[in-house]
Amino acid sequence: MKDDRDRSDSTAVGRRTILRGAALAGAAVVATTATSHSARASARPIAARASSPGREVAIFGGGMSGLSAAHELAERGYRVTVYEPSYLGGKARSMGVPGTGRGGRADLPGEHGFRFFPGCYQHVPDTMARIPFPGNANGVRDNLIRVESAVVGFQDRPPIFAPVGFHGLAQLTPQLVESSVVSAFSFIPALPPAELAFFGKQVAMWFTSSTERRFGQFEYISWEDMLQAQGKSEAYREYLVAALTRITVAAKPHLSSARTIGTIGQALVLAGTGLYPQYQGGADRILSGPTNEAWIDPWVAYLRSLGVRFVMGARATRLDVQDRRITGVQVVGGGVGGTVTADWYVCAMPVGKATALLNGPVLEADPSLAGMRQLMTDWMVGIQFYLTRPTDLPEGHIAALGTPWALTALRQAPMWRGDFAAKYGDGRIVECLSADISDWDSPGILFGKPAKQCTADEVAKECWAQLKTWLNTSTDWLRDEDIASWHLDPGVTWSGGTTHNETPLLVNTIGSYNHRPEAHCAIGNLFFGGDHVRSHIDLATMEGANESGRAAANAIMDAAGDPGARAGIFPLVEPPELEPFKQLDAARYRAGLPHILA
Repeated sequence: MKDDRDRSDSTAVGRRTILRGAALAGAAVVATTATSHSARASARPIAARASSPGREVAIFGGGMSGLSAAHELAERGYRVTVYEPSYLGGKARSMGVPGTGRGGRADLPGEHGFRFFPGCYQHVPDTMARIPFPGNANGVRDNLIRVESAVVGFQDRPPIFAPVGFHGLAQLTPQLVESSVVSAFSFIPALPPAELAFFGKQVAMWFTSSTERRFGQFEYISWEDMLQAQGKSEAYREYLVAALTRITVAAKPHLSSARTIGTIGQALVLAGTGLYPQYQGGADRILSGPTNEAWIDPWVAYLRSLGVRFVMGARATRLDVQDRRITGVQVVGGGVGGTVTADWYVCAMPVGKATALLNGPVLEADPSLAGMRQLMTDWMVGIQFYLTRPTDLPEGHIAALGTPWALTALRQAPMWRGDFAAKYGDGRIVECLSADISDWDSPGILFGKPAKQCTADEVAKECWAQLKTWLNTSTDWLRDEDIASWHLDPGVTWSGGTTHNETPLLVNTIGSYNHRPEAHCAIGNLFFGGDHVRSHIDLATMEGANESGRAAANAIMDAAGDPGARAGIFPLVEPPELEPFKQLDAARYRAGLPHILA
């Protein structure tokens, strides 16, 4: 048996762990200090400046991070070209379902998955407010709609209608954190009160843990281990540990870093309290229409007006390196078919695509980038059901707790502006129920197979069967005869008996922070954006990708010696009223002692 001093669980802290935590926490604090001071108080667009020599930027990838970097740089007078092999907007985009529009109507709206904008998002709303939109005083940001409640479905009992957020709090203390969490999840059936109380205590422990402990200890244990799931009831393990994690962040609790899940969990809780001005707009928001209509298309139009050039169908295949600088990027498609040269290069590609560019010369110039190959991705894919009658489900998000495929859903038509049937499809479709499938590896209830082993038709039938089983326990909300058609994210394809997903997302596994890159690297004119780049929110989200694009833009300005204002970087809220408890824990951590609540 290993000595306790070498363990990284929630009760013992060794010297190696202490040193590691101090180093990583120090780096995080330095990064925050270096970036957060330049955050703008206003979201008004910056007047574009005339470009000057040495300001040519090539961005490879037109997803959230690439567009964010292009936005910040173009507003500051840089000449930006974005090379995108497929679609602008990446996983955030929506798309029409070809051939479904009739009588002058648009095609039915499809998407990678329904959009969710929690109140803890700061970078995305700031960007949105700087994108003009007709009739909106605050640009695209005014297309966000608050969601006040949610439907929580169970397999064997009626659904619960729950308000979104933690209301009625005037301040925050460890005791109030614990009691609020216990109260919020008291609806979960068959959950022993003692175990719910223990869950609340563990959450309070996270809130009062020092930065050193978070990076040095909780980064190296799983969320499941932090919650000490082993030996607990099935309800505790199924609902509190597994289901909440899967439906919220599409992460497996036995693999995910406790630090990552704790970070986003705290941000969501704080956004739900309404106590912190940085987190505005409510705990939950959605767009008032399909993502491209309400956000991506106006964004691209605005960037074009700033001079950003988009080269579609172009894919980077090789980085050419000499003397720790990129001398060019080999590109195929898009009418390029050769070498792209610029002063600065941003790799804003998904991690699976980015690692393909890490050839020998690149890794020789910066060996730390090899860690990107250790990062893990998982699937979270959307499907839309187009219905000829309304479901009558309450408006808001739907969480089917305990479904094998970790399903969440959203009634979109009632919350979107305009008459859905008049705008989309053939006039018969009045409802779009959009569902996200977060678990593609567990057997379903209809065919007994994981989603990855199902055909597209089987995925649709299995998903619908699970939603019906979990939501129709007391009311016949979902009816087979109402389905006119369905649409599965086209990023999922089938070939030779193998299922492929073109758009997986990063999963922050235990210790994976060590392998994630910063926006800058040892190659002087190469920068990184994407949901795998280190960020404050620390999760594969639109918010993290947006922040990484801003960080890449700032790093380019630093390297160029540009004296202009940097893009705003907004740290997550750490409640000042909990700071004395965190300082106490920092002292205990440095002394090798467990958290006082452990």
